[in-house]
Amino acid sequence: MNDSQFDVAVVGGGIGGYTAAIRAAQLGFKTTVIEKERLGGICLNWGCIPTKALLKSAEFTMQARRAADFGVNVGPVSVDFPKIIQRSRDVSGKIVKGVEYLMKKNKIEVILGTAAVRGKGSIEIVSQDSSKTTLTAKHIILATGARPRNLPGIQIDGKQIISSTEAMLLKEPPATMAIIGAGAIGVEFAYFYNAVGSKVILIEMMPAILPLEDREITKQLSSSLQKSGIEILTEAKVEKVSKGQKLTLSVSTKEGVKEINADVALMAVGVQGNIENLGLETLGVKTDRGYIVVEKPSYRTSVEGIYAIGDVNGPPWLAHVAAAEGVTCVEWIAGKNPQGVNYDAVPGCTYCHPQVSSVGLTEEKARERGYELKIGKFPFRPLGKAMAIGESEGMVKLIFDAKYGELLGAHILGPEATEMIAELVLAKTLESTGHEIIKTIHPHPTLSEAIMEAAGVAYGEAINI
Repeated sequence: MNDSQFDVAVVGGGIGGYTAAIRAAQLGFKTTVIEKERLGGICLNWGCIPTKALLKSAEFTMQARRAADFGVNVGPVSVDFPKIIQRSRDVSGKIVKGVEYLMKKNKIEVILGTAAVRGKGSIEIVSQDSSKTTLTAKHIILATGARPRNLPGIQIDGKQIISSTEAMLLKEPPATMAIIGAGAIGVEFAYFYNAVGSKVILIEMMPAILPLEDREITKQLSSSLQKSGIEILTEAKVEKVSKGQKLTLSVSTKEGVKEINADVALMAVGVQGNIENLGLETLGVKTDRGYIVVEKPSYRTSVEGIYAIGDVNGPPWLAHVAAAEGVTCVEWIAGKNPQGVNYDAVPGCTYCHPQVSSVGLTEEKARERGYELKIGKFPFRPLGKAMAIGESEGMVKLIFDAKYGELLGAHILGPEATEMIAELVLAKTLESTGHEIIKTIHPHPTLSEAIMEAAGVAYGEAINI
């Protein structure tokens, strides 16, 4: 270390941590980031970025199998699985190098080691060579993220029962993969491994896959995934996994106990916060069910001078939320009185095919809250752009408050849904009405016309349906 005294010390170099550090440096704070492994955290190294590289390879594979539909003859399609995995790792490596550059550009000192808070403003660091040093900081931001959760009695072993990390490093696709949990991670890996040739069984305890999404959307997605060959079990609970040459999963279903044989089981049942060995108990930092308790919008913990952002403070476990919390936290420290993160306008994205994205309330939640609704649904099928690119599956569904016309929720299933949602996040943030969306000119031909048309359906003004 060049110095041991800082204004802001960020523990954890993932997207929340490094974003907070960059904003702190922009505001004139002398800043350090302490990272035990590699900058970028789970998102850049083992999550958001490398998985999207894998999914792009899966998409190319599926498109190549349809090439003749577009008048292109490519011959038999085969998969070079090791090359797919290596490309994913290369993409991850390049973006991590970009973060390393940003640290240097913003004059942020990066310290590699494991950190623990030992007292007011004091952090002890055990370096990778086991040497110990201590630094002080006026403000300490904990951004240590989360890790995959196990089920009672079913432990990830990294070989037969794997996490998403091992799923990105397999030498070859397993003949059969059981995926426990059908949230975004489970659904994305189901799509990927199905595309590269594995038999996939997707097991979800809740009544539908992607349980947080609108039920009408997930019903259509389930149908699409099943048509592609993925077996889906909902309202199904894995009670036991027996190991042998193959795994045997005992699954409770509505029809009784079902036994499933698989070469590999991927555990995708959620995450738990990385709160251990940070010195929280000694300092009296309050935690609850494995997460650090914070005040918002400051993200202060119960101990003065210590803050917590991102996955370690609980849901929603999303990289873009961690980044937003990091910026807000630092701006609060700087006395800028930030508006804070609008948790009602957080986009959710699942990068299977067709893609799923959403913001705001589902139809079910909106009705539970007592709203009278106007709902507009527009399928991609009538759109000229969707037909031209051969991607007509899915729809846009918009939910409005019938009394005031405000957009309450938006849900998209279809091509480029995760890109299209940004317009609706902005609309939700600005409390836009249905008629404001209808009167916004959307370029033709584009997929985004489905947004304008869905709003039109809600108010009886749609043109192309």
